Amino acid sequence: MNSTIGILGSGSWATAIMKMLYTNTGTETQPVINWWIRSEETIAYIKKYKHNPKYLSSVELHLDSISLYSSLKEFIAATDIIIMAVPAAFLEDALKEIGPEQLRGKTIVSAIKGIVPGHNLIVGDYFHKIMDVSFDNIAVITGPCHAEEVALEKLSYLTIASQNQDIARLVADRLACRYIKTIVSDDIFGTEYSAVLKNIFAIASGICHGLGYGDNFQAVLVSNAIQEINRFVNAVYPIQRDIKSSAYLGDLLVTAYSQFSRNRMFGAMVGKGYSVKMAQLEMNMIAEGYYAVKCIHEINQQHQVDMPITTAVYHILYEKISPAIEIKILTDKLN
Repeated sequence: MNSTIGILGSGSWATAIMKMLYTNTGTETQPVINWWIRSEETIAYIKKYKHNPKYLSSVELHLDSISLYSSLKEFIAATDIIIMAVPAAFLEDALKEIGPEQLRGKTIVSAIKGIVPGHNLIVGDYFHKIMDVSFDNIAVITGPCHAEEVALEKLSYLTIASQNQDIARLVADRLACRYIKTIVSDDIFGTEYSAVLKNIFAIASGICHGLGYGDNFQAVLVSNAIQEINRFVNAVYPIQRDIKSSAYLGDLLVTAYSQFSRNRMFGAMVGKGYSVKMAQLEMNMIAEGYYAVKCIHEINQQHQVDMPITTAVYHILYEKISPAIEIKILTDKLN
């Protein structure tokens, strides 16, 4: 029997995942894909024009493969495997109508690259500790993969991590298609924390670009960033892992360098003199790294890992230290 899969969220990454799923799904052998979208106006638009009005609008949505829901409770009841694809900062608000009882027996897949504010928990940990979901029913999707390249059907790779390898393989099989290759991992904490941290380092990369630093320095910054990821994930979840694999180093590289990286774009605006608030208003998308750096800074009070890049970004975004001064101080700490 086939498990019904669904996506919670309507942003660019949610839309890209929907495209992967219906590219893979044959309607004669697989159930339709459920999609929860908060706005009934957006649902009406999609039904009429067959594309998302705000995100990846070039993607034609195959409505014969999709069931649209505005009721969260109805969506949850009808879905076995729920892919969470809303910004971490808004996750609790999106789920406020439901509790642990509605998620009993469901498989939760996090496609969120952030930390839930107020709890300082990565998304998998949030669902386990707050919503009482067993880790055997939790998986995490990480890159390197930008939604915009999925829309263009450019070859991309995803890593699906879970302590339950049957769940990881099931989700990997559902996402794999002619332009998506999937890799399975059991490092649910390391891959998720790495996905959070790379957004912070992409902001740092953007700030440096905005300040006029060149490619030579960017290479030093990113090589130090992967060392910082390695130190942190080894402190919070010490297992054997290859930090050079695509789920860690690859995801960092694409987020730090790509033209599609919203975190890099946000950082570049801050580096060029925009205030944090103005940069946020200018962008039509959420830069997860803005919220994540405060959470990681607080989490690291316990672990005391040496994280000079993370500290620099925190100082710039939350303590309003001049980007030029803070990055100059950082340059003396890198190797």
